[in-house]
Amino acid sequence: MRVVIAEDDALLREGLVMLLTSEGITVEAAVDNAGDLLEAIGGSAPDAVVVDVRLPPDFRDEGLKAAVEARRRRPGLPVLVLSSYVEDSTAAELLHDGVGGVGYLLKQRVGKVGEFIDALRRVADGGTVIDPEVIAQLLVRRRSSDPLHNLTPREREVLGLMAEGHANAGIAQRLVLSDGAVNKHIRNIFDKLGLPPSENGHRRVLAVLAYLKA
Repeated sequence: MRVVIAEDDALLREGLVMLLTSEGITVEAAVDNAGDLLEAIGGSAPDAVVVDVRLPPDFRDEGLKAAVEARRRRPGLPVLVLSSYVEDSTAAELLHDGVGGVGYLLKQRVGKVGEFIDALRRVADGGTVIDPEVIAQLLVRRRSSDPLHNLTPREREVLGLMAEGHANAGIAQRLVLSDGAVNKHIRNIFDKLGLPPSENGHRRVLAVLAYLKA
């Protein structure tokens, strides 16, 4: 796997380079600003991008904007965004195209090497990975008027794990359910959210997007 990193904190940036390299991942470029990130992507074809949501000069959402622009230039480019704080709108903005290949993790997750590398690989494979802490806060904010109101508690659990990037088998293991039961819950989720079958198979991404926007 080939990766481009955009992180303004020099220590974290070098730490990510060392971490990924030790896992057999090639770091094609490690930059500290959005402009250099887009230039690096234009000059190579990375399998994934790891980018801090806040980059110079204003440290607001330059990294997020660069990630969105990178995916506009290269549709479906896998992007894993890192943030110091829970900002669920960040994940929603990245997912708006319904393509997938998007991850949103809190920086504290980097210290859990196994989880971080697993998340990066899933994103590179086209999956969607949202930090469990983001999911937890979203659950607290749910209102009866949101589009997920018709989901059962179990269906919400399943959708939350889908948002974290778990495959059906992983969901079944965590909830102690059969594969058939998980498949049934997911079909019900799609039906209740009004997501009919499609040729591109992006219903899973659209369901997660509905979860984030609610």
